[in-house]
Amino acid sequence: MPEEASNLWSYKTRSHPYDICNNQEPILAKDGPSTYHQPLYKLKRFQWWLLVVLNILFLLVGQAAAVLLGRYYYDKGGNSKWMATLVQTAAFPILFVPYFFLRSKNEASSTSSPPSILVLCTIYLIVGVLVAGDNMLYSIGLLYLSASTYSLICATQLAFNAIFSYLINRQKFTPLILNSVVILSLSSALLAINDDSDKPSGVSKGKYIIGIITAIAASALYSLLLSLMQLTFEKVLKKETFSVVLEMQIFTAIVATCVTIVGLFASGEWRTLHGEMQSFTTGKVSYIMTLVWTAVAWQVCSVGVVGLIFVVSSLFSNVISTLSLAVTPIASLIIFHDNMNGVKIIVMLLAFWGFASYIYQNYLDDQNVRKNRTDGNNVSTDSSR
Repeated sequence: MPEEASNLWSYKTRSHPYDICNNQEPILAKDGPSTYHQPLYKLKRFQWWLLVVLNILFLLVGQAAAVLLGRYYYDKGGNSKWMATLVQTAAFPILFVPYFFLRSKNEASSTSSPPSILVLCTIYLIVGVLVAGDNMLYSIGLLYLSASTYSLICATQLAFNAIFSYLINRQKFTPLILNSVVILSLSSALLAINDDSDKPSGVSKGKYIIGIITAIAASALYSLLLSLMQLTFEKVLKKETFSVVLEMQIFTAIVATCVTIVGLFASGEWRTLHGEMQSFTTGKVSYIMTLVWTAVAWQVCSVGVVGLIFVVSSLFSNVISTLSLAVTPIASLIIFHDNMNGVKIIVMLLAFWGFASYIYQNYLDDQNVRKNRTDGNNVSTDSSR
């Protein structure tokens, strides 16, 4: 979503439909809003900040709740990987609320020629299938890992995103970005060799390793999706407005949901769901509510992601999402009493270090852009005299 007035971050990139982290160019803009974002330009400063804070809360609370509820589902007797995957996108109708009520008239009446229906359907189909596969990898990772370990490993997506952005989107690779990549890579390596005393009960050493591998693979695939989606917006859709971004999220979620439902029935796991509900430790109602609220939490998180992209920038949205993954272990420690040993504390500090390096690089980029813009304005003023 977008750029704003005065000291707001300009919209330069794209975010993946569900949650979590991109790295493109930051850049605070002083050029005022584009025609797509006139409604935001009319907001008073405190109203804009209120909107930003609200979306940050949606993202942080939604993502943390989704991860913790997913772990709760497994802890209390849930065992269906396909069901855990399904709830990540099944509540996509929630996204129609911001889509219909928050679109600006300027967007709706945009005269730019869109790609053909066939091209759009192909894009949504391919991305949706990849999203379903990515969600399955996340589900397997969460099945075999504690919520805190899972979240800290997923924070490495920032490093993967920097790599894919460099390879696919020609994003520059500065020493600070490289530092972030190395730090986050080391943090996941530390978790991989860490004592597995905090792994969920009944999980063998082999499955614990599988959980780590799938969580890393999911983070890598997610970051690849981000870069491919940015490329799609730049080369195919050729515009990055609120409605177009939200359409991408909604329709890819529909495809991912359909793919997951097919997988649920093809795998035969649907036959175990009734027994799973019957044996759920906290009861049938709790089982249903856990799944419902997990699905809702993922979409609340998605609304936060979309909202931050629209009112600030996709970079800001993705960084907040990654920060959420770094602090989720604290919530897991409080709720699930996860073992927070010395290695995990070091990993969490490394995650914040990598996060800070990433942000500082974008701060420097912003300062450079401001300086160049000021120099350009001074040259124009001198020329006009």
